[in-house]
Amino acid sequence: MSVEDKERPWERDSEVLYASDRQEPCHLHSRSPAEQELNSHYLLSSHPKPYKESWIQEVPSIYMNTLRVLPRLSASRTLLKSPVKAIGARRTFFTIIQQGQEGWRLSFGRNPTQLKPGIALNIPVYHEIRTVDLRESSISIPDLHGYTIDNVPVTLSGSLFFRITDGYKACFQVSDLYDNIRNAGTSSMRAVLGTFSYDQVIGDRNELNKQLNNVIGGSIKNWGVEGTRFEVQQFKPANREVERQLELQMEAERNRRKQLLDTQAQINVAEGHKQRVILESEGLLQAKANEAEANYTTVVRNAEARQQQSILEAAAFAKQVGEVAQSIAADKGNITAEDRQRALEALVELRRLEQLKAIASGKGNSTYFFGDLASMGGSPAAYNIDFAQNRKHGLETLESGGKVDRFTAV
Repeated sequence: MSVEDKERPWERDSEVLYASDRQEPCHLHSRSPAEQELNSHYLLSSHPKPYKESWIQEVPSIYMNTLRVLPRLSASRTLLKSPVKAIGARRTFFTIIQQGQEGWRLSFGRNPTQLKPGIALNIPVYHEIRTVDLRESSISIPDLHGYTIDNVPVTLSGSLFFRITDGYKACFQVSDLYDNIRNAGTSSMRAVLGTFSYDQVIGDRNELNKQLNNVIGGSIKNWGVEGTRFEVQQFKPANREVERQLELQMEAERNRRKQLLDTQAQINVAEGHKQRVILESEGLLQAKANEAEANYTTVVRNAEARQQQSILEAAAFAKQVGEVAQSIAADKGNITAEDRQRALEALVELRRLEQLKAIASGKGNSTYFFGDLASMGGSPAAYNIDFAQNRKHGLETLESGGKVDRFTAV
């Protein structure tokens, strides 16, 4: 270290301050108060010149170094607050633009030139460089008092997430980007909150987030900023009295819904009973209709069967008449009408005998029905009980294989 550096430690410290290209304000506060007091004592005591003379001679140098440090201190504090950063004058001629940032270089305060990430020329006094952070950032909006559309006082807080899309507008069309975004968000939150009811916010907070993002994003779009999303962090009544009234209202609403559900349940039960009765009656009606249809079909089928049976029996009887008539006229050769008549009478008599046989076979049967008087000989004996007994005896004899005369058997 040279003698000049030992004699002027404040200039050596300022050299260390400006030697780094990093934009970190921690270098301004790297010296402790004890070190500053020690350096001040060294300044006043170790200088080879007389105290008064050395102090007067060193004042211009101290003043110039102070002027160089103060702008850097102001710029460094600005870096911590805003995404738009102004880089102060440096003794180096180069500045590094970090990845995810964008730089704008002014020449004597005008003619802005865009700078990409990397090394950029920065001539002191002539150039001024402002950097813009293009990454997504957020602003927290603290508790905000407002009213819903149903006049409920509430407290709302949230965070707005945004991204700078146009660095030129963010640098040169708005003075303090962060404060303006926060002010726009505050006024928009009150306006949007006034369009929602308390129950709507409680039931669907995502819709409130979407509306806030659209409204705030539209108001900050002219500054080259895009609102990515808004997240409501806290939403509650403004005071305890309002909260108690809301609890009573919600309890009344729950009771109303319970009564409505009970009434609807009773209506559903009655409707179910009605539908059950209707379905049962329709089922009975359909069963009766099916039964009647079945009976009708049965009667028709039985009639058709009897008709077919009669046709078949008539055909068989006619065939028997023909065969009997042919046997009667076997000697003659030709069948006459008289032969057919005799054959018919013989077959009828045979059927009658079969019916009488069936009647006589009945147990405890004492009533008998007979044909006309001609078939019984035309005598009054047809009405005599003895005659009937004889006929019964004749039938029994025929069954046992005996022989009787015509009047006794028939």
